[in-house]
Amino acid sequence: MLNVRGGLIPAVPVPFGPSGRVDAAAQASYVAHMAGEPVAGVAVWAHTGRGLLLERAQRQHVLAAWRAGFPRTIVAGVGAHVARHGGLNGFGDATLQMAEDALRGGADALMAYAPTVYRELPTDERDRRIVAHHRALADLGAPLILFYLYEAAGGVTYTLDVLSELFGLPNVVGIKMASLDSVMTFQDVAALVRKRFPAALLITGEDRFLGYSLMCGAEAALIGMGAACVRPQAELLEAWFAGDAPRFVELSARVDAFAQATFVAPMDGYIQRMLWALAAEGVIPEDAAHDPFGPSLGAADRAHVRAAVAALRQPTAVRA
Repeated sequence: MLNVRGGLIPAVPVPFGPSGRVDAAAQASYVAHMAGEPVAGVAVWAHTGRGLLLERAQRQHVLAAWRAGFPRTIVAGVGAHVARHGGLNGFGDATLQMAEDALRGGADALMAYAPTVYRELPTDERDRRIVAHHRALADLGAPLILFYLYEAAGGVTYTLDVLSELFGLPNVVGIKMASLDSVMTFQDVAALVRKRFPAALLITGEDRFLGYSLMCGAEAALIGMGAACVRPQAELLEAWFAGDAPRFVELSARVDAFAQATFVAPMDGYIQRMLWALAAEGVIPEDAAHDPFGPSLGAADRAHVRAAVAALRQPTAVRA
């Protein structure tokens, strides 16, 4: 089983130096920092960690660093990059290899990237292949988290019928939802889980409406925003599950302001912004806060992130 209910699972980025190489010292510093934070686990190789863009040796190095220094749950994103792995023919094999690498490296659970290679197929074939893809991962025997990602970010739209089949697979323990600007999609999937699959874990990946997603029934959070400024976000979840409404409302407003400064267009720039936020906190050095895969952002963007970090880190008012 996966013991993360009620907890925050940051999707962690990889600190790169200016040359585009992983900064091993900064990586170790980040692992040590996160091991002292109030989190239920971390997610490596997710989009925030550029899992599909790293070379295999880089992925293995990153997972080894986390497994050596982080004693809690590690979720590994698994999938394949369509352009690198032979389209329909090589996609499944590459995904299984990544999953097997994750389990050999000590990951506790897998999170399945959306199999985008099937997105343009006729509906019946697409849905059949989506289910078969997840069945192959589930057959590895580890806890498997489904990943519903909106199409504009590289996801696939799963119908409720497909989701019902996926929830019925062995070892599927829950779903991470990242619909971003489709609250209706989140609500529909939350209702499906609540009514038909109540044992499944609904995990929010909704950085831009974190508080509301908890109100809709999410029982854990696996978010890129959790990569930095961890404590207010962990306290937000704690307040919700403790029924502390005033504290929850207060923290929701503050965390939402941080999300509105970091999860903005260009959206793929959020990974760079999270690395900048970690540097602003002093977790990693400034020269390790590079994302070689994302869009170019300017000095004004970085100043905005610094200001958002400073605001979120301000102590909250003491309540009577």
